[in-house]
Amino acid sequence: MSALINLAYLVAASLFIVGLKRLSSPATARRGNQLAAVGMLIAVVATLLTGRIISPGLLVAGLALGAALGALLALKVKMTAMPEMVAALNGFGGGASVLVASAEVARYTMGEGGIGAASLHDLSPTFIVTALLTVLIGAVTFSGSFVAFAKLGEYVSGKPVNFPGMRALTVLLALAILALAAWPLLDWANPATLQATPLVWAIVGITVLALILGVLLVIPIGGADMPVVVALLNSYSGLAAAASGFVLANYALIVSGALVGASGLILTRIMCEAMNRSMANVLLGGFGGDGGEVVAAGGDGQAVARPYRQTSAEDAAVLLGYAQKVAIVPGYGLAVAQAQHQARELADVLQARGVEVKYAIHPVAGRMPGHMNVLLAEANVPYDQLVEMDEINSDLESTDVALIIGANDVVNPAARTDKSSPIYGMPIIDVDHAKNVIVIKRSMRAGYAGVDNDLFYLPNTMMLFGDAKQALQSLIHEAKTV
Repeated sequence: MSALINLAYLVAASLFIVGLKRLSSPATARRGNQLAAVGMLIAVVATLLTGRIISPGLLVAGLALGAALGALLALKVKMTAMPEMVAALNGFGGGASVLVASAEVARYTMGEGGIGAASLHDLSPTFIVTALLTVLIGAVTFSGSFVAFAKLGEYVSGKPVNFPGMRALTVLLALAILALAAWPLLDWANPATLQATPLVWAIVGITVLALILGVLLVIPIGGADMPVVVALLNSYSGLAAAASGFVLANYALIVSGALVGASGLILTRIMCEAMNRSMANVLLGGFGGDGGEVVAAGGDGQAVARPYRQTSAEDAAVLLGYAQKVAIVPGYGLAVAQAQHQARELADVLQARGVEVKYAIHPVAGRMPGHMNVLLAEANVPYDQLVEMDEINSDLESTDVALIIGANDVVNPAARTDKSSPIYGMPIIDVDHAKNVIVIKRSMRAGYAGVDNDLFYLPNTMMLFGDAKQALQSLIHEAKTV
């Protein structure tokens, strides 16, 4: 039986690795996700059966209930709500790790008459350290993820939140957690006086303090950095799962958690590079939040309006219809309007006229990693039309029209030219190099970073105001009659 369980874990781990590899490309991501899901199913069933935790009937019932809930979420959750759902799932993963570690500690410390020292001598320093780490990382992930959930869902302001003494409070909490972690380890060093109380209270205390710490770590981070935060919290949830795997001595949990933790850290690094910011700058110097009306300051310090050009759907359709090359740049406005299908339909109309159409994808467009790829895949946009930022930039000078749909900060030339801008140095899609730029946007409000966009005021830029879906529908209608 043990050999079969280990074989099942090996198969599950292999499926995790292959599935993760396939997630690296939009063309294979769906299949990779399915393979990883099958691997997780194998690992869960093997674990429950080998531990004889529940009867086969309850196992099937639990799997059916979980599958039904998962399918319901997959069908009902809008694509605009996907970032906050990912944040919530990260939080649930961290919370589950806390419960697993706490339950295992209770198994050693709960005697027939309550808390006692009946099985404490079976504990090892490795078990104590990994249990405490699991609780710490899991609790931070849980509370931090739900703060990110609230910011992404706009249940609270996306602006950074700070108060006097917050950094000092964070440091004090970290020191208190270290002191609580040392308490059971020092007690274990003297087996003759070994008691359950230090370990139990350390678990309880670290859980409470880590929940507060998670909130304090995320609230000062601005909304513009939420994609990085989501990736980092995803890594935390994996690390918590790996630590709980050591607590349970479960190889499948260790492997899957390590894979999630490592991939999350790699993705976080990629996201930071895409924003030209260090991890410390993201965590300690967050900017951005709710976009506001922005005006430029005049030489006398007074606010002055900046001139811009406005266009109509009819004129924009003529420009698009007679172009040879068009680059579509999707952003969060496309997601909010659920306009990915209209974007693809417009591309189809233009391609029928012989226009070459590509989609320019920025790594941090939207509010979670890969947000634009997921949206466009849902609309069945051909994968070979999705072009990453580095590749599309070299092609934009020969592009006749760059069509911006709800993107803002990722196309702001201030990132290249304005050293005083908070986004200076951030790699952007160089749409201003195109011969013509059409920006579909509701208003002149700033983007999620709260920074005015110099692109809107360039002589080759035209603003097409309105909801992205409605504007695209108008463009499609007009393009068919050009």
